Amino acid sequence: MVRLTVDEKEIEAEEGQNLLQVCLENGITVPHLCFLEGMENSPASCRLCFVEIEGMDCPVPSCQTVVHDGMVVNTQSPAVRHLQRSALQLLLSAHRVDCSDCPANKRCALQQLAKLLGIPLKVKHLESLAGEVDTRMGHPLLAYDAGRCVLCGRCLYACAKHQEHPLLTFVRRGFSTRVDFKGKTDPAELPCLACLACVEICPVSALGFAGKTLGAA
Repeated sequence: MVRLTVDEKEIEAEEGQNLLQVCLENGITVPHLCFLEGMENSPASCRLCFVEIEGMDCPVPSCQTVVHDGMVVNTQSPAVRHLQRSALQLLLSAHRVDCSDCPANKRCALQQLAKLLGIPLKVKHLESLAGEVDTRMGHPLLAYDAGRCVLCGRCLYACAKHQEHPLLTFVRRGFSTRVDFKGKTDPAELPCLACLACVEICPVSALGFAGKTLGAA
């Protein structure tokens, strides 16, 4: 076991454990989207879970940081909050904000993060990069709304975890990146109806069944 201090709170953790997971297990809120419990290699794609570690020159993503004995961590410094707010604003600029018509309304991860970090859901000083409603994915059973998707990768992780042969992947690059389907198009040959793990784990209801989005995780 190792001992570390997070926000002036002394914590015990197993050596080699993920710092973000340690924080969450000890009731310390660190903004995050792409990390899920049990991940061995977090993609750190959302850039929200930055923390400051004593002795390091700049903030680091906690989801890719291993705890060590004597570590001193600050999760709420002005520099950390600035990075977290900037990252969330960039995500929101590429997200179509239509909360009243969204199944994830009132339980959406973006709403919760915006409240935590004290920023509005509609970012006025950034150009909106959100696309129109686009449900094309090629999957015979699932619909995908690219304008809502925040590219957290949770659905890909859930699919890979529950299926021997993952059916979801990222395609394209940059602002054109989106989730796509790879597999057979015969619904009878797909395990998706008995699973739907990708739909359940989506934090913004970007994935749904039969053209109608389901609830958010």
